[in-house]
Parts: sequence; structure tokens; C-alpha cells
Amino acid sequence: MNDTNSFEEGRVILIDKALRWTSFDVVRKIRNLIRIRKVGHAGTLDPLATGLLIVCTGKYTKRINEYMAKEKEYTGTFTLGATTPTYDLESEPENFRSLEGITEEQIRDATRQFSGDIQQVPPVHSAIKQQGKPVYLLARRGVEVTLEPRRIHISEFEITKITLPEIHFRVVCSTGTYIRSLAQDFGQALGSGAYLSALRRTRIGEFRVDEGITIEDFVQVVDGESSADQ
Repeated sequence: MNDTNSFEEGRVILIDKALRWTSFDVVRKIRNLIRIRKVGHAGTLDPLATGLLIVCTGKYTKRINEYMAKEKEYTGTFTLGATTPTYDLESEPENFRSLEGITEEQIRDATRQFSGDIQQVPPVHSAIKQQGKPVYLLARRGVEVTLEPRRIHISEFEITKITLPEIHFRVVCSTGTYIRSLAQDFGQALGSGAYLSALRRTRIGEFRVDEGITIEDFVQVVDGESSADQ
């Protein structure tokens, strides 16, 4: 079986996505490498996030929704004392506030209100569609966007390190959870403001990022398979 037929039959590729790459950049690169059209990913990662991206090829693209529904695990950093319009570093920090008086105990206690089933409003700078267009396009044009809260589930929310203004965390959550919104809401709960300054997806269901490979390594794998078939 040559490599193209193998990918058409279906494969699950675990990619450790690099910073600044979009999820579609990864799909497009793989599609061009393996020369088949049926390639898709199971859950977007923002350009400023790194970590696990599940890519399905050929017949396995039918399983994308199954993989997308699985529990996710993330690690990352919130920066306290300011907010941004996008809730992350895609936009400039603003609304700076003092962190005086905020204690480690308050920070750890604040995680409790974001555990279990909670209501979360997605960021207006997201790919959710209104009027047939992603709301981030409307937001960029200055159109006022209102999104309804959605029920999500956070099964674990752990503060792993505090080096103010940064706090490091680990979150295990349901699909549909926006960690950027969690950063924004967490900052509001503390009265300090916060934005997401680093994010890494470490697990989707049973798939872990340490099982993944970089896109550069995948290029070498495909080149090696092509050479072996010749």
C-alpha cells in the first residue's frame, strides 16, 4: 500500500502545534504533503496556543466529531492586573489595576466558583457565527456583538504556581470551554482583571501531547514513507 492510499484509508495524526501556526495552517500543510483532500482537525487551537491537535485523514474524518466531544486538558498562564479585548495577547493589555492586597489564598479560593457545571460567555473575538459570519469579524469592525452564556463543565482547576502578576494553572474541562473566557472571568472574580498569556493543550480524551510530533517531524515521516515506496 503506498502512502497516499494509507492516508485515504484513514489515519489519526497527533500534532504538537507550534506557536503562531493556525489549526488550518497545520491541516493545509498536511493536505499538501499527503496529496489528498480529506483532511480535518478535531478542535481548533488559537495561534497563540501550542499543544495537541488531532488531525484526521481520509475515512477517519468521519470520527472528527467523536474526538471533538472528548474531555480536554490545558496548562497555561493568566496575567493579572489588566485585561485585553480578545482576552489574550492577540490584542494589547489595557485597564491596568494594582494587585496590592491580592493574596495567594484569594487566588486559590477563586478557582472554586469555576468548578463543576458553570455558565460561560464565549469571547466576542471567536469563530462562533452570527448573521452567517464569524463574530470576530463583526467585532473587528466595531459591530456590537452579544453572545449568550453556555453551560460547560470544569472538572479540575488547579493553580500550579503563583509568580505575580502571573499565575500558572492546569484545567480539565468539557468541549466548548474557552480558556480565554476563563481568564477574563477569573480576573473579574479577583477584581484585578486578567488575560490569557500562555496556553498549551496537553490532552484530548485518551490522546496526550507527548504522543504527538511536530509538523517538521511529520514532514520527515512522510518523506521517509515516500522514499520507502520507491
